[in-house]
Amino acid sequence: QVQLEESGGGSAQVGDSLRLSCTGRTLDRPGMGWFRQAPGKSREYVASIPWHGSGDHVAGSVRGRFMISKGGDENSVILQMNKLKPEDTAIYYCTAGETAGDVRRRQNLIWGQGIQVTVSS
Repeated sequence: QVQLEESGGGSAQVGDSLRLSCTGRTLDRPGMGWFRQAPGKSREYVASIPWHGSGDHVAGSVRGRFMISKGGDENSVILQMNKLKPEDTAIYYCTAGETAGDVRRRQNLIWGQGIQVTVSS
């Protein structure tokens, strides 16, 4: 069974950076992205990218601090998180869909297990 898998999470201080990676891309689901969910809150869209071509998108709540990109190994998607804030603390989920637009619209997605990111001062 093919599964998406996140790595690179952990603890960081306010203002620091973390880099998350997602592996497990499949050919029939070239739309990739990230969501996050904090305790007591709903799952929040973060970013999306098409594996082929261009059209990456980052949610306004993290735009200017977070960046999504394709990994150089041609089999991963990266979420670079800079200038971290306490409100970035959440479980981060990698996701995949038929298109990047489907990821943004949260339609017919598959999910990784999630990885914890904790930001403190």
